[in-house]
Amino acid sequence: MDNSGKEKEAMQLMAEADKKVKSSGSFLGGMFGGNHKVEDACEMYARAANMFKMAKNWSAAGNAFCQAARLHMQLQNKLDSATCFVDAGNAYKKSDPHEAINCLNAAIEIYTDMGRFTIAAKHHMTIAEVYESELVDIEKAIAHYEQACIIHSHACVSANKCLLKVGFFSAQLEQYAKAIEIYEQVATNTMDNPLLKYNAKEYFFKAALCHFIVDELNAKLAIEKYEGMFPAFSDSRECKLLKKLLEAHEEQNSEAFTEAVSHN
Repeated sequence: MDNSGKEKEAMQLMAEADKKVKSSGSFLGGMFGGNHKVEDACEMYARAANMFKMAKNWSAAGNAFCQAARLHMQLQNKLDSATCFVDAGNAYKKSDPHEAINCLNAAIEIYTDMGRFTIAAKHHMTIAEVYESELVDIEKAIAHYEQACIIHSHACVSANKCLLKVGFFSAQLEQYAKAIEIYEQVATNTMDNPLLKYNAKEYFFKAALCHFIVDELNAKLAIEKYEGMFPAFSDSRECKLLKKLLEAHEEQNSEAFTEAVSHN
């Protein structure tokens, strides 16, 4: 069956599902298996959504998954409702980023209400990625990465991943104090972890660079502090580069500055 055939069949399923929903709300329909009709309609909307997906009609697929999600909520099938909202969000991501975010937020609300916080955090990250790459709204991306951080606070690796995104975008927005705080926090989180400690030097390096942009003296003091906190930082390539950059900047030696950057 070609794409147009799949779409036609999907539209017929949608029409049948609509009829089921309408008849379930009537007086006689309610008396004679109203809930069964709603359950049947849920299944039809989901089948239609998958057929629209196969036809690459992403908006129609998103709409059909949303219809199924709302009916599942009506039946108090919260987990099925959240799953359908996520499916809707994933379909809309390919055609309508704003609608994708609306659907994912609906799923987050359900998962949070159910105490499924880790899944909610995962979808906050997905929304952040949509804002980051599709809508290029960095401040809203930061807000959702921060929400994911709060939820993931018990899971070091996941929390650090979100924090690093916030740090990166804060520096892009020239919010250097916030970026420094985050990079220092992640470096401190990782330096005592045997599996992660080798990444700490990179985060101290980024924090020191943010200091350097704001104030040279603060950068010097920060490097000394980081060496005291994490002795392995002193011998790292990152620390040596920072010291060369500071020295070249102090001497107003642009050639030495350029050479230090180009050799690292």
